[in-house]
Amino acid sequence: MSSPPRIVVLPGDGIGPEIVAAAVQLLESLGEFEFEELLIGGCSIDAHGIALTDEVLEACKAADAVLLGAVGGPKWDTTDPKAPRPEQGLLGLRKGMGLYANLRPVRPSPALVGASPLREERIAGTDLLVVRELTGGIYFGDSGREGDKAHDTCEYTAGEIERIARTAFEAARRRAESSGRRPKVTSVDKANVMETSRLWREVVTRVALEYDDVALDHLLVDNAAMQLVSRPADFDVVVAENLFGDILSDEAAMLTGSLGMLPSASLGAEGAPGLFEPVHGSAPDIAGKGLANPLATFLSVAMMLRHGLDRPDDAARIEAAVDVVLESGMRTPDLAAGTVAQPPMPDLPAEVEVGTAEMTSAVLDALAA
Repeated sequence: MSSPPRIVVLPGDGIGPEIVAAAVQLLESLGEFEFEELLIGGCSIDAHGIALTDEVLEACKAADAVLLGAVGGPKWDTTDPKAPRPEQGLLGLRKGMGLYANLRPVRPSPALVGASPLREERIAGTDLLVVRELTGGIYFGDSGREGDKAHDTCEYTAGEIERIARTAFEAARRRAESSGRRPKVTSVDKANVMETSRLWREVVTRVALEYDDVALDHLLVDNAAMQLVSRPADFDVVVAENLFGDILSDEAAMLTGSLGMLPSASLGAEGAPGLFEPVHGSAPDIAGKGLANPLATFLSVAMMLRHGLDRPDDAARIEAAVDVVLESGMRTPDLAAGTVAQPPMPDLPAEVEVGTAEMTSAVLDALAA
């Protein structure tokens, strides 16, 4: 008899412990898992003086999957370049685990059309995937400060670009199998200014020759930012370097009405454990108040089951349960704040504002139904 999957749980800071605790409840309702809870981010700085210890990194590398809540908060904000920062824990985890590809799906739920800042006709049909390169670029380049001068260096190798490009093209092919439409990759760069972007465009174009069934577009990052809000439904897979992917995926997240709805998966070499986390931050202003939206974490658990633990049926069950609960009208405050007058249509239920515990219970009930 095989042992249950081993999941390292990293609640982190702010609302992280609340949403991760809810996610553990969700997983326990699906079967048997082995959990190991460890520190990362600000809470690790408080306990150990650094955001990620070697022991935690080794435990994550030995796990079947890693589930992260959120890191950071004003308590640890500093302009001192020598002081530890919570975000160093997340960056160190990605680098140490070899997680070079971050997948962020963006598909607005029909029940949340009123929560999007865009008109319904503009976001209708939106179903895109942002593939962000995760271990290169300016976040991992040389940086420093001398007097009133500072620098951050952006570097990429052809090999780093090639592997993330292949991830994007393969993802487009997989998505086409279920959608029935021709797969398309939009590569984002700043090739009119940056040398790293010119290398990026050359390598992506070369890789595309091996995927003649996948269409390829190139967009400059500023144009891509505009197109994401003017014609989001025209995108399929968007691939971008680390900094551009970070910014664009947060922009795309707002198509759903809230960062509280966007999951992510960070993946490395085949067979290595992945890191799964909601895209939103630690939201320290609502930490401990029971108001956090757990749905992005639940959807991250679904990505973990699909991409990390080979349990696609359970992943689909979670996604369906989330849709059912949203269609019933339940909303955490971040979702309720952006919606239109209730009910938006006579045949839809009125919205009910709930907290973390109520939303978690509703999803668990939908799973059990």
